[in-house]
Amino acid sequence: MEEVKVKIINKSHHPLPAYETPGAAGMDVRAYLPEGPVTIKSMQRALIPTGLYMQLPVGYECQIRPRSGLSLNYGLTVVNSPGTVDADYRGEIAVILINLGEDDFVVNDGERVCQMVIKQYSHVSWEAAEKLDTTQRENGAFGHTGTD
Repeated sequence: MEEVKVKIINKSHHPLPAYETPGAAGMDVRAYLPEGPVTIKSMQRALIPTGLYMQLPVGYECQIRPRSGLSLNYGLTVVNSPGTVDADYRGEIAVILINLGEDDFVVNDGERVCQMVIKQYSHVSWEAAEKLDTTQRENGAFGHTGTD
């Protein structure tokens, strides 16, 4: 597995994002709430700061994804999942959470609120065409591949 060096500034007092197991793809990220907890009411959104700033290598992005336990147990998820942090962004990483559960959810300082996955990407060059190659599926849309 390739290891990629990423510069990071941590203005919080929490540990850096880390892989919880050797086979994990995502690193848990903690909320940085020095002014106190944030309550997210049912069907409301909140921007949760992390205190993290990073410099990704060109050709890489940071994806912000929900934590499955928070989603299953409380209905808490990342609104724009996966959220993308671009290689040229230098501001604080913050997470847009939404509470899809019935009860209020209180986010505490240091709570693990999302996962971070660093991924390589490619830029494309568009090639204008009059016709596309044919496939077995063609223009079958949502649910098409699961029907007989």
